[in-house]
Amino acid sequence: MGVSVVHIRVLVVDDHRIFAESLAAALAAEPDVDVAAAGSGPAALRCLERAAAEGRGYDVMLVDAELGILAPAGGRGATGPVAVPAQPAGGGGQADGISLVAGVRANRPSVRTVVLAEKDDPRRAALALQAGACGWVAKDCSLQRLLAVIRGVLRDETHLPPALLTGVLRELLADRKHRSESEQLVESLTPREREVLRCMVAGLGRKAVAERLFLSPHTVRTHMQNVLGKLGVHSTLAAVALARRAGVGPADPKLPREPGQALGDVVERGSQLA
Repeated sequence: MGVSVVHIRVLVVDDHRIFAESLAAALAAEPDVDVAAAGSGPAALRCLERAAAEGRGYDVMLVDAELGILAPAGGRGATGPVAVPAQPAGGGGQADGISLVAGVRANRPSVRTVVLAEKDDPRRAALALQAGACGWVAKDCSLQRLLAVIRGVLRDETHLPPALLTGVLRELLADRKHRSESEQLVESLTPREREVLRCMVAGLGRKAVAERLFLSPHTVRTHMQNVLGKLGVHSTLAAVALARRAGVGPADPKLPREPGQALGDVVERGSQLA
């Protein structure tokens, strides 16, 4: 009676056709690896959805760190699904590999992701780990090294090149410090000012905030100016960026908005608050 082989299902996501096909072929030569390839973020998401619906989900996704950044509309090509312009998980605009990692982490947490990079970059490696990646590997590493990483992340290991470790730790500590400082600034706001800040994060202008909080536009303007002063910034955009870094979410999306203003738009005209 033969021993059944447990197969590892791998999805390669890269918009360089030759690289994707070569890597997929090399991995497919392993007796315990099943592999497919996609040439864009949306194509990869379709692969994941289709495989999950068929009850044979992927175990590991290998993602190009620069996915979609240099590709023209339609991508540079794909193996398997037809390439389409890469989109971030939330829709709209170009997305890179790290955006795809974050989307997959949020919607399919059982899939381990490993970022493939052409060069070592501590900042982007740190961003990849924060997005949910389990590893960062050089594209020119050996097949044996890549297979070791694939099998390692399935054991819940995190893999980084030794040369990157110090830089990545420094980036993560700096980000944690910045987040902590932002949180302290937000905590200095009054409850009403925090409400106003959440409305600003949602992209609401002064009139819409006044409607939401049943205040006069003049009072809202004063609150907004107080928020900027306490946060130590000089614009609505900077306040929103700081708030997001501190983890402040937007106000209720069903709030009234100014005519023609989409949710999430930050309204700022010159140095004047809208």
